[in-house]
Amino acid sequence: MPVHLSESRTVPVPPADAFARTMPMPLAELFISRSGPIPPIKETREQPATWDTVGQSRLIVLTDGGTMRETLTVVDRPHSFGYDITDLTGAFKLLVGSASGLWAFEPDGAGTRITWSWTIHPRGPIGPLAMPVFARFWHGYARKALAQLE
Repeated sequence: MPVHLSESRTVPVPPADAFARTMPMPLAELFISRSGPIPPIKETREQPATWDTVGQSRLIVLTDGGTMRETLTVVDRPHSFGYDITDLTGAFKLLVGSASGLWAFEPDGAGTRITWSWTIHPRGPIGPLAMPVFARFWHGYARKALAQLE
């Protein structure tokens, strides 16, 4: 059974600016902090010059050596962009079969409410059992990334 996780934060810029700054941001500059067993992102490989078209993919490399393939599935400027995570290696391979992510940008007063969400498809018999603990660490990871955006 899929597990849905999300975190939000309001930032003091218009939605179009929040979208335009978030989508192309290098992942190694956004995901710089560890949350329990979830490591920072070290780099991306195989990324096109511009990251803005459905169907594009890149390889995300974590600081622990694990990797995952990210493929853009939705680009709806300036409202949202989404992606699928597949081909996980490293420690996450034991827990996560795949995930779908979405960044959403909604007006909130004079700023923008940014929501990052994941729908995780746990792997094997261990994945579903580990999801409550994984979720706790994911929420910490997401809060740190959203704070980094601001």
